[in-house]
Amino acid sequence: MTKITFEVCVDTIQGAIDAVKNGADRLELCDALGIGGTTPSAGLMMRASKLGVPIYAMIRPRGGDFIFNFEDMDVMMHDIDRARSYGMAGIVIGMTHENGALDVAKLETLINHAEGMGVTLHRAFDVTPDTSEALEQAIELGIERILTSGQKETALEGAIKIKSVIDQAAGRISIMPCSKINPPNVESLLKIFSVSEIHSSCRTLVGSPYDKNAPSMAPGDDFSRHITDPVKVKALADYLRVIAG
Repeated sequence: MTKITFEVCVDTIQGAIDAVKNGADRLELCDALGIGGTTPSAGLMMRASKLGVPIYAMIRPRGGDFIFNFEDMDVMMHDIDRARSYGMAGIVIGMTHENGALDVAKLETLINHAEGMGVTLHRAFDVTPDTSEALEQAIELGIERILTSGQKETALEGAIKIKSVIDQAAGRISIMPCSKINPPNVESLLKIFSVSEIHSSCRTLVGSPYDKNAPSMAPGDDFSRHITDPVKVKALADYLRVIAG
């Protein structure tokens, strides 16, 4: 089997370092993965740019839906400039109309502004009412790849839809499955479809030292957080290496 590029989504510099050390081929760099990812800080882009792998920066000014106005567009274009200045290989974008259909005009504006950089369409694709139409629009826009869980919570649940998108794409654009991908289920996924790249956050929830050292200051899970788990990254990277022969 041909090598599968392994992209890890991270939102901290330690996560980026751990992902690269343990086998990530490419990073998607974000802030606030807990709300689906927003634009990473300048400092995070600067530091991650030294890690020696291609990095795609999320360009998303807030969490929530993917409906952005012209003020948001101005912010995103300036963020693209910043991502370029720090050597990001590409950007990750997505925007829709209120009915969920891709906002092709605004996407085209950002893509033109990012000339010379790669472009991934993120899971805005998964809210579109017609994935067949959205796929053709993405291809027409010159987007490199589509990130999708097949319009389901996990890639395994959406595997049949992912396969249908891959079949329709017919090699004209890369389809990159995502969401809760790990060694046990990636084997099942690769029996359903073939892909050249996959995406995973490989996250684990960890508690805070506050929980034991100052319990009165740590109500509930206020200080717990997800980290990029190097063990999960290595396990998935090792598996992909083995099946590639």
